[in-house]
Amino acid sequence: MSRKSQLMSDSIVLECHQLGKYYQQGPQQLRVLDNLDLQVARGEKLAIVGASGSGKSTLLNMLGGLDLPSCGEVNVAGQNMAKLSAKQRGLLRNKSLGFVYQFHHLLAEFTALENVAMPLMIGGAKRREAIETASELLAQVGLAGRVSHKPAELSGGERQRVAIARSLATSPDCVLMDEPTGNLDSDNADLIEGLLSKLNTELGISLVIVTHDMSIAAKMDRIMSLQHGKLTEVVADV
Repeated sequence: MSRKSQLMSDSIVLECHQLGKYYQQGPQQLRVLDNLDLQVARGEKLAIVGASGSGKSTLLNMLGGLDLPSCGEVNVAGQNMAKLSAKQRGLLRNKSLGFVYQFHHLLAEFTALENVAMPLMIGGAKRREAIETASELLAQVGLAGRVSHKPAELSGGERQRVAIARSLATSPDCVLMDEPTGNLDSDNADLIEGLLSKLNTELGISLVIVTHDMSIAAKMDRIMSLQHGKLTEVVADV
């Protein structure tokens, strides 16, 4: 591989080729995703929009290696997820990807600090190091004073900020987000959007945000629309 080709390859943190997901419904085959191609560059902010039921969450799950495709491939950090064992996929996810969902999925019995430290400890970090990193991340998202609070003691916006801090714990190349502001009021949604933009700029982490909200999508670098199993680029009005 030439140096130029290597540099181009290194700039892509996540990609899929001819990706498809099919389900059998009796004699018929339901094609949720149909031979998709997508590349996400380092530091890029990408929105994937589409109506409910269009397959956005299915696509995100496959990009994150949480589900395997019917055909095609997903490459994370240059590795084909389908060719890895379940354990290897888990390790690659933990190292290279972060996840934020509409519902935060925090562990109720643990504090904000412990929730954020969890991915690091799963990855083999010592508890003291994990706690120090988690504390710094919570400070970055404006929650330095809430580290000892459990999810039930936090507001919706605070819980989502904890989830964002957790997604950044292992310094991933890319964070995948499924309707990250969909369960928030407009003020908290604006706060989260501003925080994501700030973290993207400062840390250079790629963001892939699945949303039906075009106001959020418009703030991304690029918008892709998912319709009838196909991805097409949305050209912004000049």
